[in-house]
Amino acid sequence: MLAGTITLFGTILSGCGGGGTVGQPAGQSAGQAAGQSAAAEKNSKPYAGTTLRLVTANHAWTDLIKPKIPEFEQQTGIKVNLESYFEDQLTQKLTVEFTSGSSSVDVFMMRPLQEGKMFIQNGWVGEMTKKDDPDWDFKDFTNASTGSLIQGGKLYGVPIVTEREILYYRKDILEKNNIPVPKTLDELKQAAAKLNDPNNGFYGFVARGQRAAAVTQFSSFLYGMGGDFMKDGKATIDTPEAVSAFKTYGELLKSYGPPGVLNMSWPQAIGIFGQGKAAFYTDADSLYPNLLDPQKSSVGDKTGFALFPAGSKGQTPYNVTSWSLAIQAKSKNQAAAWEFVKWATSKQAMTALQGKGIPGPRQSVWNTDEGKKSFPPELVNVISKSNELGKAYDRPILINVGEARDVIGSVIVTAISGEDVEKAAKQANQQFQAIIDKEKK
Repeated sequence: MLAGTITLFGTILSGCGGGGTVGQPAGQSAGQAAGQSAAAEKNSKPYAGTTLRLVTANHAWTDLIKPKIPEFEQQTGIKVNLESYFEDQLTQKLTVEFTSGSSSVDVFMMRPLQEGKMFIQNGWVGEMTKKDDPDWDFKDFTNASTGSLIQGGKLYGVPIVTEREILYYRKDILEKNNIPVPKTLDELKQAAAKLNDPNNGFYGFVARGQRAAAVTQFSSFLYGMGGDFMKDGKATIDTPEAVSAFKTYGELLKSYGPPGVLNMSWPQAIGIFGQGKAAFYTDADSLYPNLLDPQKSSVGDKTGFALFPAGSKGQTPYNVTSWSLAIQAKSKNQAAAWEFVKWATSKQAMTALQGKGIPGPRQSVWNTDEGKKSFPPELVNVISKSNELGKAYDRPILINVGEARDVIGSVIVTAISGEDVEKAAKQANQQFQAIIDKEKK
């Protein structure tokens, strides 16, 4: 579009001095010149005058994209009305509007692994597969980031925020005890055992132990052992691989974790590590700013970042899209909505946002100085390598994902409590299968 506009204006200016007014070729009336100018404007801004309704979450991404929207409006002539809500409120509001058949929402933020399957299955999300173009470069998005947004070979959203599970560790403690950074889960257990000192309030390992909350962080243990939540519509959390993963996760927290771990989600677990009371901590890389903030952590200058350790079957941390942009299927402004999505997820926009701390899905951005500058160099290396290894989901991809997480989490609780994991896994697998079967009907 821009090249055509430049050519047009070059033609107009080349006619100056030939008897017409400035910017008007000889023999051309003012009305004809005005018509050409209007046509050029229309060609460069084909959706000018369109108003889009953008519905987002109260999130750092929203805070950073909001002041940039006037740039998009000036470039395109499209007006964007932005609304933002807390996560659960957002899901509820969108569900109510979509269920009622409303077409007023054009673009919205969506969590692919939380409400994504329900929204897509209900026909509420527009399909984007045919909307790629060379300048936007869809191939630049990592495979793991787009995996949860592809169903039936079709793309139903564009990733905007990603995260991976990593290993946080105390650099000073490992150095003092001459312990290398663990590369396998067996090495992690050995190191945690050696450093565990509960009598002095120091623990070898900490992570989420709360029933449903622990499932996402357990997933990398499961994948590393060669297991998965389900396969071909069948629950697989009672396989030997899954049982081994449950036991490994449970043993780490039971034997080397702090008291009260069964009540810990990420705020409590990261608090233990941030207070200098644990040697190792596994969780999402997106949480790292909490450990570098001196008001929240006493170990900012002592925290190291490493790839999630390999299990018996390899190194497979989750690498997920926590938020994406989607277009409502019933939007009456499909083309203009796509222009916004394309602009907001362009290399330029994502470089700017990642430069302010939003971990994005474009591999090329991770290779730029701007894209790296807000992240510790060690963490950038871990993220780049995780982008090559990661699995696109950290929980079962189901509509009733909350119910499924609760069932799977019950086995984690059993493992941490030191009870019969095999028995708990078999019972949970039956319950999990019932959830899967219910969604097939």
